Amino acid sequence: MTPAAPAETDSVTRVFGIRHHGPGSARSLRLALERFRPDMILIEGPADADPLVGFVSSAELCPPVAVLAYVPDAPARAAFWPFAVFSPEWQALRYATEADVPVRFCDLPATHTLALDTEPGDRGDPLAALSAAAGYDDPERWWDAVIESAADADIFDAVTEAMAALREDLTPATLEQPDSTAAQEVSEHVEPPTAGTIDRHTLVREAYMRQTMRKALKEGATRLAVVCGAWHAPALTGKLGPAAPDARLLKGLPKVKTTLTWVPWTHSRLAGASGYGAGVTSPGWYHHLFTRTERPIARWLTMVAGTLRRHDLPVSSAHIIESVRLAETLAALRGRPLPGLSEVTDATRAVLCEGDETMLRLVTAELVVGEALGTVPEDTPTVPMDADLRARARTLRLKPQALAQQLDLDLRKDRDVARSHLLHRLSLLDIRWGVKTDSEVRNTGTFRETWTLRWEPELSVAVVEASRWGTTIRTAAEARILDRAAADTTLGELSGALADALLADLPDAVAGLVRRLETVAALDHDVTHLLAALPNLVRTLRYGDVRGTDLGALTRVADGLLIRIGAGLPSAVTGLDADAATALRTQIDAAHLAVATRDDARATDIWLTTLRTLADRDDVHGALVGRAVRLLCDAGIIDDAESARRLSAALSVGHSPADKAAWIDGFVGGRGLLLVHDRELLRLIDSWLTGLDEDQFVTTLPLLRRTFGSFEAGERRSIGEAVGRGAAHRPTDIADLDPDRGATALAALTEILVAAR
Repeated sequence: MTPAAPAETDSVTRVFGIRHHGPGSARSLRLALERFRPDMILIEGPADADPLVGFVSSAELCPPVAVLAYVPDAPARAAFWPFAVFSPEWQALRYATEADVPVRFCDLPATHTLALDTEPGDRGDPLAALSAAAGYDDPERWWDAVIESAADADIFDAVTEAMAALREDLTPATLEQPDSTAAQEVSEHVEPPTAGTIDRHTLVREAYMRQTMRKALKEGATRLAVVCGAWHAPALTGKLGPAAPDARLLKGLPKVKTTLTWVPWTHSRLAGASGYGAGVTSPGWYHHLFTRTERPIARWLTMVAGTLRRHDLPVSSAHIIESVRLAETLAALRGRPLPGLSEVTDATRAVLCEGDETMLRLVTAELVVGEALGTVPEDTPTVPMDADLRARARTLRLKPQALAQQLDLDLRKDRDVARSHLLHRLSLLDIRWGVKTDSEVRNTGTFRETWTLRWEPELSVAVVEASRWGTTIRTAAEARILDRAAADTTLGELSGALADALLADLPDAVAGLVRRLETVAALDHDVTHLLAALPNLVRTLRYGDVRGTDLGALTRVADGLLIRIGAGLPSAVTGLDADAATALRTQIDAAHLAVATRDDARATDIWLTTLRTLADRDDVHGALVGRAVRLLCDAGIIDDAESARRLSAALSVGHSPADKAAWIDGFVGGRGLLLVHDRELLRLIDSWLTGLDEDQFVTTLPLLRRTFGSFEAGERRSIGEAVGRGAAHRPTDIADLDPDRGATALAALTEILVAAR
């Protein structure tokens, strides 16, 4: 049976229609609540978040923060309700806490919102029509000029009246409950709004708000204050009427099990409509208006000047004085009581930035939007993994911050090693607090890592999602990487996972991955897979040496791979086309670098013997033979005279121009200095190139352009100068050098250097 409507004759209800995240609304609301002195406050927000209200009194709960609701079995289904210090809802919570007044949330519970799979908050912007009527093209600027620039406890009646006028021309969406399946009910409840109607989702929410008001009045509230978005105020003002229509509208709403908690939020996430649909474009400006009530314009422009100075831009006190005058003059010309964001932005652009839009965008990003990260109490409800992350971060002195910060780690220090392990573990769990970047410190060893850290509110959801793998960061990372390895079937993927496990210091996972790698390696006969896995394995061995990890089993796997590569590569290079040969050449380069890095005599001998076999064959694509000759030359196995002889043979009659160009590309590709210093090789290539007829030249030109285009600009210039002056055709003879002239030049150079000191 539907409960009867409570008696309302002896009670007084005030509905305060506010602008979400509006400092003017927040100040006006605080004044109005102090004047009204309610004995119960209802606030727009998920009704099942009431248990979180008790944390508002904690000094550790510092906005910006948000109520996070998620489905435990599917944490990606989540929604946020953010609060800033200048949010009217937050000020209502603070007033209730300080005045010891009961307070509740009154909006549709998250259990329904997530089941409906719809965004919380309002849809669309009901202020657009009012701002357009007032001559503003931006609703945000209209609200800023009319409401946010003043604090007036009586403004709410006018706002409610204006919203009522807007709603008069709209018709409610149909309220009949369809007699259908649950899926159809969900579709009906989240029906998108159409022109000239109030959408069903809004009607459902307002019905729940009225039911919550009836409950509060029935429990004995005599001075009830309701804080809601301005758009809803007309639907909640006046007599509530019978409860039956609202009960019918709410009947049969889908539900899903949810968990709610407080999480840190940022100013940048308040901007626009990110996650709530009631965001503001200038949270940094609004925070300033709310917290700096004395001379806000002068203080703001002083902050702007300080920001520009930190970026080495010249701004004087005279600039600040003149910009304040301009902002106040613009406000007077536009008929506004105080300068708003439009006026201070125009003054900033004209005076402080001197018309430079780039500087103005800098001010917008750092001040108008701004960046601040809230905090939540340690005893806030959370998953065990989140508690472990907080404890680890506190121990390692890693403080979550909204602004990106660079962290350079020296892996010879215990704390930095522990930080590296934590960040790598988080990356394995897709919790991207840190992103590995290139260091600005010149260093080619393995003792340094550089990370860019930035905490995003969405990472709170990522932590919840990752908690299904374990209760701590370490155990979860081990379970996650072993699960990934069970699905990986290629050696390259497994070797990459093994490298990740080593970097994250997951010894239990390393043992399992090595066993998995041995099994897959024994069954994989594709030489390209073996070549792809070798660099990762050698890199893992190298990091293992740095970090003192026992990787004897991995050494055996790497040795076995190299032996099998040596046995299988000669047959794998037969009959390849140009694209396949180029891809295989890249893998050979990576494997050669890996073997050289490992610096193991036996492994080096096996690899160079394999390259020698490849270099001696004449039935293999020229790009591979040329590269094998070059790598053997680099290793000292083939001297310069022998490499020149092989190049001459490759350019001899009997090979097509395309084959010759491919051999040259393999031999000198990516290494122009070879031709700069070895004039005999340059002479051979130049002689061959000048001997081509027009058709042959056109055929080989694309490949040659790719080859020479990979050289550095200085290398290309030196080669061109050598060819231009004929040096390519005049081999240098040691007998032509004049020792006496050289000694004279050295003596003169010595005197110059001594004088320079």
